[in-house]
Amino acid sequence: MRRPIVAGNWKMHGSRAENARLIEEIAAGFPERPAAACIVCPPFVYLQEVGRLLRDAELDSQIELGAQDCCAEAQGAYTGEVSAAMLRDVGCTYVIVGHSERRTLYGEDDQLVARKFAAAQSKGLVPILCVGEQLSEREAGLTNQVVGRQLDAVLELCGADAFAGAVIAYEPVWAIGTGRNATPEQAQEVHAFIRGRIGARNARIAAETRILYGGSVKAGNAAELFAMPDVDGGLIGGASLKAEEFLAILGAARS
Repeated sequence: MRRPIVAGNWKMHGSRAENARLIEEIAAGFPERPAAACIVCPPFVYLQEVGRLLRDAELDSQIELGAQDCCAEAQGAYTGEVSAAMLRDVGCTYVIVGHSERRTLYGEDDQLVARKFAAAQSKGLVPILCVGEQLSEREAGLTNQVVGRQLDAVLELCGADAFAGAVIAYEPVWAIGTGRNATPEQAQEVHAFIRGRIGARNARIAAETRILYGGSVKAGNAAELFAMPDVDGGLIGGASLKAEEFLAILGAARS
């Protein structure tokens, strides 16, 4: 049985005061035995402090710390970059790689994302690999082609076995921050395709890999999305910045 995951991607939001308030509000309503694993991914500069806030709230055993990106290189003259080893050093266990905003705004291609995936795993982090298509690609019937290409870059570099210790997030780019979201049936169709793509190389690992949906997930649609057989939780954007909304989404996930 795959335990669902609800991961909050805070993106470039927050301040020390806002983060403290958010963690306090999450702690006040956090379930004693959540059905889903929970992750929060603050901006780099707040990682260590959010880790401390989780410890102070006695939530560090229930909510794990993740980063929003990592460098493909281990160390060196890469000004402004943060390595996977550094993320581990400040308490991260997860890291998002290949988010659509990194791909579209910063030109990250499939090969660079695959290298980041490998770099994360080499330092003991669990990569959350984001894949997904633009609206024009969906309308042209290219969703599986695009998602397959993004997956294949990692499969070719790291092999199917690498997904035994990884998470995938399907993010239809047209549904991120737009208020639109894929229907549960659309999400399930792509999630099943992803599982089948990995399953063609290793059926056991494919059956165990958790695949999250990301794209305007909120309390009002989470239960429907999470009820799909191949949807194993969500990568949550804006709703993760509101404690009540995030807790409701967490409550919608059932193992």
